[in-house]
Amino acid sequence: MDRAVADLAVIPIQPSGATASGDGVGCHTGRETMLAAAQAAGKSTMLKRYAADYPLDPQRGPHDQPQSMCPAFGSLRVGLRMRRTMTILSGSACCVYGLTFTSHFYGARRSVGYVPFNSETLVTGKLFEDIREAVHAQADPAALDAIVIINLCVPTASGVPLQLLPREINGVRIIGIDVPGFGVPTHAEAKDVLAGAMLKYARGEAEAGPVAAPRQGVASKPTVTLLGEMFPADPMIIGALLEPMGLAAGPVVPTREWRELYAGLASPVVAALHPFYTASVREFQTAGRTVVGSAPVGLEGTEAWLQAIGQAANVSQAAIGDAKNRFLPAIRAALAAKPIKGRITLSGYEGSELLVARLLVESGAIVPYVGTACPRTPWSDPDREWLEARGVHVQYRASLEQDLAAMREARPDLAIGTTPLVQAAKEARIPALYFTNLISARPLMGPAGAGSLATVINAAIGNRRRFQRMSTFFGGVGQGDRAGVWEDVPTMHPGFRADTRRQLEKLAKKRKAEEML
Repeated sequence: MDRAVADLAVIPIQPSGATASGDGVGCHTGRETMLAAAQAAGKSTMLKRYAADYPLDPQRGPHDQPQSMCPAFGSLRVGLRMRRTMTILSGSACCVYGLTFTSHFYGARRSVGYVPFNSETLVTGKLFEDIREAVHAQADPAALDAIVIINLCVPTASGVPLQLLPREINGVRIIGIDVPGFGVPTHAEAKDVLAGAMLKYARGEAEAGPVAAPRQGVASKPTVTLLGEMFPADPMIIGALLEPMGLAAGPVVPTREWRELYAGLASPVVAALHPFYTASVREFQTAGRTVVGSAPVGLEGTEAWLQAIGQAANVSQAAIGDAKNRFLPAIRAALAAKPIKGRITLSGYEGSELLVARLLVESGAIVPYVGTACPRTPWSDPDREWLEARGVHVQYRASLEQDLAAMREARPDLAIGTTPLVQAAKEARIPALYFTNLISARPLMGPAGAGSLATVINAAIGNRRRFQRMSTFFGGVGQGDRAGVWEDVPTMHPGFRADTRRQLEKLAKKRKAEEML
């Protein structure tokens, strides 16, 4: 933790004249209303870019929403993990509270700045002046390399123009981004929003002249930049896989320090381990770098990835073969030593779901379905094609309803997914594991990843009988509106339910008639 940064980031950052009481705008008016307001307020170019980078099905229904926590958390997380970087939020107080709480729940050891507003400061433009004043007050080059300002839903819909902030103040870079829930579908993609903005800024600096070297110095070998957050051991494992080819693992993007961005852009090859970083890929390609999809997971995945990386880096086939000969036997042995036997459905919103599914299949599991909240991109095609060739249904932009339907149809021995899916699975007496904390927080790459999932997954599958015993024991407590412990059996009132149903049907008919006018 950078103590100087923590001391500077006061919550809230409230310039004179501002007030924190109420936002006075339609924070809960709905996606379409806020989207229209943002377009009318001058944000149409930004929203078109987001729609292209992070596409949704235009024919989607009201429940076809990919699972995610508040998207802005992704950008906030990236900023809070960087040294000498301060992050300031501009949004409704309730949203800022939730994001701050979640950030510290996930281990952020840094304060989150906040510029409050109300109806008057929002409508009159005083909020932008308050943000500019706050940025100037915090721009201390002795403590900071960059300040990130994030507009949440209401300031974005109101057109607060962060692009008019200075690009730098006293040598401190100023990065202003809009991350509205109605424009960025998932928190995973919001990581790309900030990472892409930082790469664009850093690329401009590098094109203009000399830039700072990485903290650990310039690598003596050609490097491969690793795109996507991953388990801390995975970059070291990837570095070992690359060494026989005369390559080294470069920075992980999103980076932990600003000057690592320059080293990331300098790598001739970028490994898009997480395939949804569309804006970041655009910056790498603009810099002339080659982007390779997939990751070294399992036996076939590692072999294909080493071949693709070696060819992209102009490595000889003999050196590529040396890397394969050194590591593939160890991966094969690890998979054989720790097989997974069972039928598993898999879903999540981190972006690594297809990689985990590949590893499960190579470990011996039957995986009929994998759902991811992220969109299909060219860099996920190798994994999608491999899975589909083995009978796995791959669902991009998966909603909770799709994940639940797949689980109920497959009746798996284990369901891996988000919190609501895990809850539904356990109610159905199906063992379940939360993807984010129990699966994605493990090494996945190379020999270490080959055996990393077997213990926890086989143990979970073995708990099925325990779930059945628990269901029998608690079978009398009821479900839905009759759940709990009652002194008497709850009395049903079918007349009330029928009356409510009639009222809802009448309201639906009225709305449909109004739409036809």
